[in-house]
Amino acid sequence: MSRIGKLPITVPSGVTITVDDDKVTVTGPKGTLSQAKQKGITVEQIDNEIIVSRASDEPKHRAKHGLMRTLIDNMVTGVTKGFEKKLQLTGVGFRVALAGSDLKFNLGYSHDVIYSLPQGVVASVEQNVVTVSGIDKQQVGQVAAEIRALRKPEPYKGKGITYVGERIIRKSGKSGKEA
Repeated sequence: MSRIGKLPITVPSGVTITVDDDKVTVTGPKGTLSQAKQKGITVEQIDNEIIVSRASDEPKHRAKHGLMRTLIDNMVTGVTKGFEKKLQLTGVGFRVALAGSDLKFNLGYSHDVIYSLPQGVVASVEQNVVTVSGIDKQQVGQVAAEIRALRKPEPYKGKGITYVGERIIRKSGKSGKEA
């Protein structure tokens, strides 16, 4: 049995979970999320807990067991607390500004880079720190990765867009003449 898959998911108050034949829908104070059910995986609600179980010990069912439980747990967390990722701009002249639902980046290119935020994701800017937040963990992570890809951090000076707390391994550069 999967160690993660066998753990029950506790449903907090204010959250309703609907289990259909082909999908699981979670509704909470921040919104609604739904996920297609995996074949061979059963999801049932008993009192205030969600139990995820699998049909057999076949490798394809074992692989999806923990995944389905984690996806449902992330949906419950998303509609109650939400998710956020913070990105930091490092470099002389690197700036970001919020223009409506778009982010306008000045990243040292000859032009400004405009990134349109998808629906369901909100960004806030405080100095050179961009906070991306939303209820869907996958979507928040994807938007943060796309923003980081606009100017990846380089290893010599560390300039670029990094996650807050990310450690960039620095290279020493030229060592000069050796006598």
